[in-house]
Amino acid sequence: MTADVPGIIHGMMPGARAELAELVAMRSVADPRQFPPEECERTAEWVRDRFAQLGFTDARLEVTPDGSKAVVGSRAAASDDAPTVLLYAHYDVQPPLDDAAWRTPPFELTEVDGRWYGRGAADCKGNILMHLLALRALGDDIPVNLKLVVEGSEEQGTGGLEQYVEANPDVLEADTILVCDTGNAAVGKPAATITLRGMANVVVRVAALRSEIHSGMFGGPAPDALAALIEMLASLRDEDGNTTIEGLDATQGWHGEPYDADQFRADAGVLEGVSLLGDGSVADELWSRPAVTVLGIDCPPVIGSAAAIVPHAAARLNLRVPPGVDPTGARDALEAHLRGEAPWGVQIEVETEAVGAPFAARTDGPAFRAMAAAMREAYGVEMTTLGQGGSIPLCNVFADTYPGAEIILMGVEEPLALIHAPNESVDPTEIERLAVAEALFLRSYADAR
Repeated sequence: MTADVPGIIHGMMPGARAELAELVAMRSVADPRQFPPEECERTAEWVRDRFAQLGFTDARLEVTPDGSKAVVGSRAAASDDAPTVLLYAHYDVQPPLDDAAWRTPPFELTEVDGRWYGRGAADCKGNILMHLLALRALGDDIPVNLKLVVEGSEEQGTGGLEQYVEANPDVLEADTILVCDTGNAAVGKPAATITLRGMANVVVRVAALRSEIHSGMFGGPAPDALAALIEMLASLRDEDGNTTIEGLDATQGWHGEPYDADQFRADAGVLEGVSLLGDGSVADELWSRPAVTVLGIDCPPVIGSAAAIVPHAAARLNLRVPPGVDPTGARDALEAHLRGEAPWGVQIEVETEAVGAPFAARTDGPAFRAMAAAMREAYGVEMTTLGQGGSIPLCNVFADTYPGAEIILMGVEEPLALIHAPNESVDPTEIERLAVAEALFLRSYADAR
């Protein structure tokens, strides 16, 4: 086997930058209302071709139930009893949002102060490059069977790959699944994500009047739908910022790697003098407790508003659900809370957009131990364990479909990457060192079982 994995991967980094630039230039937003679907098709073909060159001779595009295309393939090891490792990433990206907020063109990979900027540079095209580098470093001598899936609609949350796995369980079955769509605690601090919060998205609509009415002629006794909505939303947190939904425990604690409060303030861009929310630690609040966020409100904008009482108003809410909590029960508790807090008898409608379960990974298996050793060798420091406040519903589908598999969440996304926001970027040293770690893992995993 190739001995100098770190040196080989370091030598490939200039080419990796050029390839990532090609990928970032493809505007693979899986929403035809915003970008041409041909952009996703072109990206999928690029990914398929690169992995086909690395021995995935059956690499192909599989159409999933939501219409997106996933790159699927496999590569056999020489040994008949070799374990199987599934490599996961996604090629679709979030829309750029406000182009004017980007300091560099969103679909042009640009280096600034050592980081590579561009939409998808970290989430998740940087992880695709990480897989490619690891496999190239090992060449033909990989002692495990490999399977591959790079999906095309993860960011849209339409569940195409989840439904595909359920309908085709044999295709992606593996002993270990590397879900490469998370990241490290910070640049240079390797981590495996071991918990994910679930989620429930709802839209609450409030109606109080048949139409707008003059605020001078009717203001006072006439009920105001927007004021009612504001009162309902305000009841979702107490004065310390704790989520206060009856029936949801908001007192759990996190027992893994802590998250320094000052570091969190910097990572999140919290303004000077503004307090962090909740009475627990940052890690408690972020990874072990429910959190409700107001994503949007439908009401008259400031510019163009009239001196009129608002008859109808709506808000879109996102509730994050920690491991151990039933997400459907959490959604029901949120609806009951909103209805119970509605003032003045206003009419309420609550629509459920989506519900996803939380996830907790095993940490006592041979794959986890082998990955920890590989991370230690690649980074020179111990691998830590993190939670993640976000949700990856696919992990639950993998866990239910392949109950014997170890699922390891890792990736190039760290707080400075600003994924889903303008000015997304990746630190190339994270791509390089994680590629080294993955290569070392693939080389050692068969003997670790």
